[in-house]
Amino acid sequence: MTSERTKLYRDKQNGKLMGVCAGIADYTGINVGWVRLAMVLSVFTPLSGVTLPMYFLAGLFLNKKPAHLYVDAQEQKYWQRVRQSPQRTAREIRARFRDVDRRLAEVENYYVSSNPRLSAEIERLR
Repeated sequence: MTSERTKLYRDKQNGKLMGVCAGIADYTGINVGWVRLAMVLSVFTPLSGVTLPMYFLAGLFLNKKPAHLYVDAQEQKYWQRVRQSPQRTAREIRARFRDVDRRLAEVENYYVSSNPRLSAEIERLR
């Protein structure tokens, strides 16, 4: 998964300070408000000596989110699911293809069974 849609970015458009929390929210699919709340609460814990420097380092080293990354909200949700569980997403896609294949076979069967000339032609080709 080396797609640019599977990387963590800073989201300056939806961010407040450096866009790190908004980027994490976009990457994970968690509401940005919850990510910001977790960040603020972590400042008041013993980890505060690590949290703030890590936030600013992420703000410095993460690339800005490209404006063209997603076409619409549905595509954004899809890529969030891919990042969360690639195996589950692959199973869902295979299931959709099986369903499309099944429906296509039904259409083909209906058309061929109602057209004896086409059915004979297909049998000759086999």
